[in-house]
Amino acid sequence: MPRNTFVTKEAVTLEGYQAVMKPSKFGYSCSATVDQSLVDQLEEDREDTLKWAQSKLKNPKRSTLKPEPWEEVSDGVYKVKFSWNEETKPPIVDTEGTQITDVNLPIYSGSKVKLAFYQKPYILKDGVTYGTSLKLVGMQLVSLSSAAGVDTGDMPQEDVAALFGKTQGFKTGEPNVTPAPEADDDF
Repeated sequence: MPRNTFVTKEAVTLEGYQAVMKPSKFGYSCSATVDQSLVDQLEEDREDTLKWAQSKLKNPKRSTLKPEPWEEVSDGVYKVKFSWNEETKPPIVDTEGTQITDVNLPIYSGSKVKLAFYQKPYILKDGVTYGTSLKLVGMQLVSLSSAAGVDTGDMPQEDVAALFGKTQGFKTGEPNVTPAPEADDDF
């Protein structure tokens, strides 16, 4: 079964809790919002991916399909989530393709990134529960949010950098942190 790699053409915004450079007690994770056009591509890919999983089920008539690995948060806007461990940690690169290794870099909610990922089928050990999950291949950091990185599989940093090309924005040697808007202190 061929694997389709999806790359966000424009930078997307990280939303919610992020554990990109340092793992939380649950491991590494990130989530971002994407638009309807990307979800349409994912839904088409999910159909083919699920056909493969259905062919491997013990009892297809008694099987349970898990929901999509994305959820609609507002009209035409969807949240996608990724998680990984130390062994499957994806490369994170800056806008020039240089790998980011500083574990203290604050890649938090509000940061702008480009993502490369694929959809992977799974079947649970019970042999009847199945679905798809999204696996991060790499991340390109475009800009940091001062109020405030993904699963590579077997792809080296150079290949991840080639997926994204060069973009204006964050560079490992020259951070361009955007200050958070000032809060109103009207009591």
